[in-house]
Amino acid sequence: MQTQLKRLDVEAAKRDLDKRTLVPIGYDFARLVYLSSLRDFSTGEYHHDGLTHSFSESVASAALIAAHQEAFYNLALAPLDSVIGQIERFIRSSPKDYEKTLNAWETLEAYRVTVPSTCDQLTSALFRSNVKIAITLLKSRRSIQSEKPQPASLPPLLGQ
Repeated sequence: MQTQLKRLDVEAAKRDLDKRTLVPIGYDFARLVYLSSLRDFSTGEYHHDGLTHSFSESVASAALIAAHQEAFYNLALAPLDSVIGQIERFIRSSPKDYEKTLNAWETLEAYRVTVPSTCDQLTSALFRSNVKIAITLLKSRRSIQSEKPQPASLPPLLGQ
């Protein structure tokens, strides 16, 4: 009975987290970054004051783990064009320079910290590969857009 009660509590905490926090964020990549920021990188434990206030520490932590895994798997298994669009949306939402941010994400590989600690290696590798591809494509699109188009010259008309 205690296990059943705890599972129901975790589901209630997850619904609360979804409704109040995750749904307004709007898309999985931003949710993934947000949820991973709630994890202590030294211990792997998750902390969310609001959930802990409404539920117990262990229930809040379990709900955060479940939400993090859900956002990660949604994104990791999404079509590549969706991943590219979400990463572009996330980077454009920053007030920082777009090109600089892309370069930092490529160099620092900050997306690595968004992978849940319980994720299987194959899905983690797929996710990292998709993000690398997305960043490369976004950078190449940017360089193509920044090239100045050469004005087309019209061939001379007959008699001119």
